[in-house]
Amino acid sequence: MGVMEKMRNSTASILWILIFSFGVLWVLADTQVFDAVGQGPTAMGQVDGEPISIEEYNQRVSFYTDQFNQQNGGIMTPETRSFYEQQAWDDLVAARLIEHKIDQLGITVSDSELIEMISGDNPAPFIRQQFQQEDGTIDRIALRAAIESPENSEVWMMIEQQLRDDRRQQKMNNFIGSGLRVSSLDIRNEFIRNNSYADIQYVRFSYSEISDDEISVSESEMRQYLRDNPDQFKRNETYHFRYVSWDTTPTEQDTMNTIQDVEELRERFADAVDHGRFLERNQSQTSFQDSFVDRDEIREEYSPVLDLAVGEVSEVIMIDGDPYMFKKIDERGNEIKFAAFSYQVEADPIGTLDRIAEQAGEFEFYASEDGFETEAERRDLEIRTASATKGSPFIPGIGQSQLVLNVLENLRVNRISDPIELDDQFIVVQLTEIQAEGTRPFAEVSSQIESILKNQKRKSMMMERVQGLYTDSSTLEELAAVSDKEILNAENIRYGANTIPGAGREPSVIGAVFGLEVGQRSSPIQGQNAVFAVYVNELSMADPAEMTATDAAQIRERLEQQKFSSFNEVFVEQLKEGARIRDHRSQLLR
Repeated sequence: MGVMEKMRNSTASILWILIFSFGVLWVLADTQVFDAVGQGPTAMGQVDGEPISIEEYNQRVSFYTDQFNQQNGGIMTPETRSFYEQQAWDDLVAARLIEHKIDQLGITVSDSELIEMISGDNPAPFIRQQFQQEDGTIDRIALRAAIESPENSEVWMMIEQQLRDDRRQQKMNNFIGSGLRVSSLDIRNEFIRNNSYADIQYVRFSYSEISDDEISVSESEMRQYLRDNPDQFKRNETYHFRYVSWDTTPTEQDTMNTIQDVEELRERFADAVDHGRFLERNQSQTSFQDSFVDRDEIREEYSPVLDLAVGEVSEVIMIDGDPYMFKKIDERGNEIKFAAFSYQVEADPIGTLDRIAEQAGEFEFYASEDGFETEAERRDLEIRTASATKGSPFIPGIGQSQLVLNVLENLRVNRISDPIELDDQFIVVQLTEIQAEGTRPFAEVSSQIESILKNQKRKSMMMERVQGLYTDSSTLEELAAVSDKEILNAENIRYGANTIPGAGREPSVIGAVFGLEVGQRSSPIQGQNAVFAVYVNELSMADPAEMTATDAAQIRERLEQQKFSSFNEVFVEQLKEGARIRDHRSQLLR
């Protein structure tokens, strides 16, 4: 039976299916379900169901970009903007998590507390700033008038909410601080660590003296180590991809154009009176130093200014690839005052960058149609491969790039990205594989495990060797003689230090030194890089009774800062682990 005849015989069934389908569509249309589907997410994301609005996200990004413009004044690269966008997101997520934790702990601010913050004897800093008089007291009449004024009602609602939020945060900080208190014993021990010193002699037996030929590691040992230490080889979600690139370093024409731009300012530079203002207005990358400089102290590359007459401007001179002009402003004795004007050579946004961006865009279009390899071969582009790990913006082969990581996190396998503009290149990537988070497979970590086990065996073998030498010697000199080693000296080693001069980082050895008596030779000490035999020449232990109140206050402040810093590094991350975080940025910013 032909296809057309089958369709004619099935016409009745098809009509009924179509009628039913249209009926369902009409019902769904009445419920506005398609509006919801088409609309997509209306917030940048959610933290435990609470939205992060587009407005507050944009405000936070604007805050960072304004800071950048004030501090740098240059053009923000896509990579820098991507970094600030991620920072803004992280800030807002952290703020939501902390706010939820405050709610969970039941931290509140009563109405009586709020009244005290506004009109009490010691009002909040914001109130004091607005209503403080010259003598330091609060203008109570003006404060009362501002509170009772009807037109200020909405403003006061905002102020009250901000004051409540600030006080809740302060209570949260006090709550955290109560668990991070520094005790008197902590201060006493820190004073001793910072003010106790030792002079020692030592003999060092480096682990590197045991060669790989003396050590064997079996596959079964390596597999057992992986079974015993799986957390040591955890990985986050990993993205494997390939990419092609286009270099965006300035062309020869870009350099010539920049030289011409500098050259065109020569006459105005010569006529300038306020040189700092001239350099600033014309966006010179070198600023003006309004001071005299000794001729002998002028940098070699700036030496052309020495041969100028006062008021004369030099020819354009290339220094480290950028064009410069110099003007001698004044001269007295052996000193001169001068200005240096320069531009950094950058790729032309239209002539160079737009052309390269167009090439990258064409590649993405045709690669999506004909295949990544086919299009790369047709354009004679080298395909490179790389891997990136979620949460880690450093990508081997590319460098630090939050922008590339963001793209990879939102690509599907085998999909090709739009062109990505980095600081020095455009790239187009194709995601080839996503590896789920978890323990890395044995084949991937076997060489790493082998190295770990070899180092462990190396340490054990050297310790046994030194212990054997101890049986044949009773002094440090005899030990040095039987082992053909040199006795080394280290003076003024601080108890709280981590390194031994000439031996590197050895905190455990330093700790052992301060457990010895003067004139005592230690047992073999297993250090980080070697086994040590130590003899104490002198030991000066600090007396806590000599600690002043100022010393104690400084130590307390430092230890509290260290505790807070260590706590903050893990606090938000722990909150994230138990939270439901939804990130819709890729959908809204696409």
